[in-house]
Amino acid sequence: MFIETRGNDGKKPEKVPFSFAILNPSASFGGLYVPETLPKIDADFLEKASLKHYKEITLDILKRFDIDIEEDVLKDAVALYDGFDDANEPTPLVQIENDLFVNELYHGPTRAFKDMALQPFGYILSHLAQKLDEHYLILAATSGDTGPATLDTFANKPNIKVACLYPDGGTSDVQRLQMTTQKSENLKTIGIHGNFDDAQNALKTLLASESFKKALEAKHIKLSAANSVNFGRIIFQIIYHIYAYVAMIKHNAVKNGKPFYTIIPSGNFGNALGAYYAKKMGLPIEKILIASNINNILTDLITTGVYDLRNRSLLQTTSPAMDILISSNVERVLFDKFGAHRTKELMGALKEHKVYTLSAQELASLQEDFEAVFCDDAFGKEQIRQYAEKGYVMDPHTATCLKAYQDLKTKPLPCVLCSTAEWTKFAPTMLNAVKQDSQIYSDKEALEGISTLLHVKIPECINTLFHQEIIHDKVVEKESIEAEIFAFLNFTCKKECS
Repeated sequence: MFIETRGNDGKKPEKVPFSFAILNPSASFGGLYVPETLPKIDADFLEKASLKHYKEITLDILKRFDIDIEEDVLKDAVALYDGFDDANEPTPLVQIENDLFVNELYHGPTRAFKDMALQPFGYILSHLAQKLDEHYLILAATSGDTGPATLDTFANKPNIKVACLYPDGGTSDVQRLQMTTQKSENLKTIGIHGNFDDAQNALKTLLASESFKKALEAKHIKLSAANSVNFGRIIFQIIYHIYAYVAMIKHNAVKNGKPFYTIIPSGNFGNALGAYYAKKMGLPIEKILIASNINNILTDLITTGVYDLRNRSLLQTTSPAMDILISSNVERVLFDKFGAHRTKELMGALKEHKVYTLSAQELASLQEDFEAVFCDDAFGKEQIRQYAEKGYVMDPHTATCLKAYQDLKTKPLPCVLCSTAEWTKFAPTMLNAVKQDSQIYSDKEALEGISTLLHVKIPECINTLFHQEIIHDKVVEKESIEAEIFAFLNFTCKKECS
């Protein structure tokens, strides 16, 4: 069963099953749903897992969560990993230093780690909508990768419509094209004048808006979300952290039960939350090392205990998926450590005063599991160049993790670095890094340049983007988002009803 991070308002059920939580992700007082308890894994589970493929391990872990989704539905959802580059190993583990392994999470259809969760999640949510004979509007806000992955998983799904918000100018060209060329009639991509935090705030406002929900109800449409505020995303993000450790056992890189570090480039903190839950379940993570870019609000929180949005503006960097100041999933960690009352208090302070401060004891508790550091674009580009010379190609987000590897790793333990996107999503930055120049390249020119210089293949799904028609070209002010969504729904409803 699932409970609420800010307590119960007396209107919603006090405990809900998994299916309810993913269909209705907005909890009381604007909070989030979390599992009441976590299942446990032990050395015996990990030993047996080392003899299994990723899909088998995924089903084993989902079974331990005892969620209210039929086994055959889960099997069909997990079978979508067959469409990844390697069906048996959708997240290959690649060694780049004696003690450093890269967990490549981007081998799915949109070339980013969001596919790992959104491919099965989209199937399950669509199944539930059909089973209940209900129609859903799925909202997504993206800093570049959630959007394409959401649109891909829900394309042409019955009973589902998707409205995806992205910051105009805040994504790479490839990411923008992945969203704006979508042809499925049940999908709508909306550019907004603003940044990712503006898009995410708009999403949260709509999810909590009674008038918006009533307007949808009048059309017999219910509301849900595909961002990591939805636990349907998080449950699948726990699994690849466990699999990485199992892969190290297979490679004789770690003895079963011995600790390791995991390093995560973090924006909205969902990936880090997955690692935190995996640790609580029994995965022997020594520390979760958080890497940020110059939007280093998470570094400030984890090192000082202060989350401060005052006099702070979002800065655009070459790792745009991490250009975030409001990291939603931190709330779930706060709840797990300090309870609903304190979480509601802290999140209320952030909304009202744009700042909250942990006590010394609370900070010490947070630091039991997390350490954090940040770097600038120049550092990331230098790491890209150096590793390219060694024969390994990493994207700008992955490159930030080298700062944590160099500065925060204090014990002689193996490290797993989560690589969240393929280099193809950020080709101009890659070419600047490799050529050590500041020239402005188009994505197409940069893709071809990197492919030639580093002898790496451009996936066909990326190459074909540049020849596709742009379907969704509208960019609106934040205040016009709701009207734009209603225009989309009116059009599609009339078409279906005729």
